[in-house]
Amino acid sequence: MLTGGPSIVAGDLNDVAWSHTTRLFQRISGCLDPRRGRGMFNTFHADYPIFRWPLDHIFHEASFTLVRLERLPHIGSDHFPVLAELCFEPAAEARQVTPEPAQEDLEEAQEKIDEGRRAARDLATARSGHRLSHGSSFSEFRRT
Repeated sequence: MLTGGPSIVAGDLNDVAWSHTTRLFQRISGCLDPRRGRGMFNTFHADYPIFRWPLDHIFHEASFTLVRLERLPHIGSDHFPVLAELCFEPAAEARQVTPEPAQEDLEEAQEKIDEGRRAARDLATARSGHRLSHGSSFSEFRRT
Protein backbone atom coordinates (compact mmCIF):
# COMPACT_ATOMS: atom_id res chain seq x y z
CA MET A 1 0.00 0.00 0.00
CA LEU A 2 2.96 2.34 0.38
CA THR A 3 3.38 4.28 -2.82
CA GLY A 4 6.38 5.71 -4.57
CA GLY A 5 8.35 2.54 -5.15
CA PRO A 6 9.81 -0.27 -3.07
CA SER A 7 9.84 0.69 0.60
CA ILE A 8 11.51 -0.39 3.83
CA VAL A 9 10.58 1.17 7.17
CA ALA A 10 13.05 0.52 9.98
CA GLY A 11 14.03 1.93 13.33
CA ASP A 12 13.33 2.30 17.02
CA LEU A 13 9.56 2.82 17.03
CA ASN A 14 9.22 2.56 20.83
CA ASP A 15 6.36 0.13 20.36
CA VAL A 16 6.08 -3.66 20.43
CA ALA A 17 5.11 -5.73 17.42
CA TRP A 18 1.83 -6.88 18.96
CA SER A 19 0.51 -3.42 19.84
CA HIS A 20 -2.63 -2.05 18.24
CA THR A 21 -0.65 0.83 16.71
CA THR A 22 1.96 -1.42 15.09
CA ARG A 23 -0.70 -3.76 13.71
CA LEU A 24 -2.66 -0.77 12.39
CA PHE A 25 0.49 0.52 10.67
CA GLN A 26 0.97 -2.85 9.00
CA ARG A 27 -2.60 -3.03 7.74
CA ILE A 28 -2.54 0.53 6.43
CA SER A 29 0.90 0.25 4.83
CA GLY A 30 0.59 -3.34 3.65
CA CYS A 31 4.12 -3.93 4.92
CA LEU A 32 5.39 -7.27 6.16
CA ASP A 33 7.28 -7.92 9.39
CA PRO A 34 10.15 -10.34 8.62
CA ARG A 35 10.30 -11.38 12.30
CA ARG A 36 6.90 -13.11 12.15
CA GLY A 37 7.28 -16.81 12.66
CA ARG A 38 10.98 -16.50 13.41
CA GLY A 39 10.94 -15.88 17.18
CA MET A 40 11.42 -12.89 19.40
CA PHE A 41 14.01 -10.30 18.46
CA ASN A 42 14.18 -8.37 21.72
CA THR A 43 16.35 -5.33 21.08
CA PHE A 44 15.78 -3.19 24.18
CA HIS A 45 17.08 -3.03 26.94
CA ALA A 46 20.47 -4.55 26.14
CA ASP A 47 21.75 -4.07 29.70
CA TYR A 48 18.86 -5.86 31.47
CA PRO A 49 18.27 -9.44 30.23
CA ILE A 50 14.97 -9.92 32.09
CA PHE A 51 13.50 -6.61 30.83
CA ARG A 52 13.81 -6.86 27.06
CA TRP A 53 11.28 -5.86 24.43
CA PRO A 54 11.24 -5.87 20.61
CA LEU A 55 11.12 -2.09 20.10
CA ASP A 56 13.27 -1.91 16.96
CA HIS A 57 11.42 -2.83 13.80
CA ILE A 58 11.94 -3.62 10.16
CA PHE A 59 8.96 -3.62 7.83
CA HIS A 60 9.09 -4.11 4.08
CA GLU A 61 6.83 -4.24 1.09
CA ALA A 62 6.05 -7.60 -0.49
CA SER A 63 8.54 -6.92 -3.29
CA PHE A 64 11.30 -7.88 -0.84
CA THR A 65 12.12 -11.32 0.50
CA LEU A 66 14.07 -12.06 3.64
CA VAL A 67 17.54 -13.52 3.21
CA ARG A 68 18.80 -13.16 6.79
CA LEU A 69 17.63 -11.63 10.05
CA GLU A 70 19.84 -11.53 13.11
CA ARG A 71 20.13 -9.66 16.39
CA LEU A 72 23.77 -8.76 16.73
CA PRO A 73 25.86 -8.69 19.93
CA HIS A 74 25.77 -5.81 22.41
CA ILE A 75 27.78 -2.80 21.20
CA GLY A 76 27.39 -0.48 24.18
CA SER A 77 24.00 1.02 23.33
CA ASP A 78 20.85 0.33 25.31
CA HIS A 79 19.54 -1.30 22.09
CA PHE A 80 20.97 -4.32 20.32
CA PRO A 81 21.69 -3.81 16.62
CA VAL A 82 19.65 -5.82 14.12
CA LEU A 83 20.93 -7.04 10.78
CA ALA A 84 18.36 -7.64 8.07
CA GLU A 85 19.34 -8.74 4.61
CA LEU A 86 16.50 -8.34 2.14
CA CYS A 87 16.41 -9.22 -1.53
CA PHE A 88 14.46 -7.01 -3.94
CA GLU A 89 12.38 -9.48 -5.89
CA PRO A 90 9.34 -7.85 -7.55
CA ALA A 91 7.85 -11.24 -8.48
CA ALA A 92 7.59 -12.05 -4.75
CA GLU A 93 4.59 -9.70 -4.47
CA ALA A 94 2.42 -12.37 -6.06
CA ARG A 95 3.52 -15.01 -3.51
CA GLN A 96 3.37 -13.02 -0.27
CA VAL A 97 0.18 -12.30 1.62
CA THR A 98 0.07 -8.68 2.75
CA PRO A 99 -2.10 -7.19 5.49
CA GLU A 100 -5.22 -5.38 4.27
CA PRO A 101 -6.93 -2.49 6.05
CA ALA A 102 -10.62 -2.53 6.90
CA GLN A 103 -12.62 0.67 6.47
CA GLU A 104 -12.44 1.19 10.24
CA ASP A 105 -8.63 1.04 10.03
CA LEU A 106 -8.57 3.78 7.40
CA GLU A 107 -10.92 5.93 9.47
CA GLU A 108 -8.85 5.42 12.63
CA ALA A 109 -5.64 6.27 10.81
CA GLN A 110 -7.20 9.46 9.44
CA GLU A 111 -8.37 10.41 12.93
CA LYS A 112 -4.84 9.92 14.27
CA ILE A 113 -3.40 12.05 11.46
CA ASP A 114 -5.93 14.79 12.16
CA GLU A 115 -5.19 14.65 15.92
CA GLY A 116 -1.47 14.91 15.21
CA ARG A 117 -1.97 17.92 12.95
CA ARG A 118 -4.10 19.65 15.59
CA ALA A 119 -1.52 18.92 18.27
CA ALA A 120 1.28 20.26 16.04
CA ARG A 121 -0.68 23.47 15.38
CA ASP A 122 -1.43 23.88 19.09
CA LEU A 123 2.24 23.35 19.96
CA ALA A 124 3.39 25.83 17.32
CA THR A 125 0.92 28.39 18.65
CA ALA A 126 2.01 27.80 22.25
CA ARG A 127 5.69 28.09 21.32
CA SER A 128 5.21 31.29 19.41
CA GLY A 129 3.76 32.91 22.54
CA HIS A 130 1.64 35.20 20.42
CA ARG A 131 -2.07 35.53 20.09
CA LEU A 132 -4.37 38.24 18.91
CA SER A 133 -6.22 39.97 21.70
CA HIS A 134 -9.86 40.85 21.21
CA GLY A 135 -10.18 43.90 19.00
CA SER A 136 -6.50 44.04 18.01
CA SER A 137 -5.12 44.22 14.53
CA PHE A 138 -2.61 41.76 13.14
CA SER A 139 0.19 44.21 13.85
CA GLU A 140 -0.73 44.43 17.54
CA PHE A 141 0.23 41.11 19.12
CA ARG A 142 -0.03 40.52 22.81
CA ARG A 143 2.52 38.17 24.33
CA THR A 144 0.94 35.51 26.56
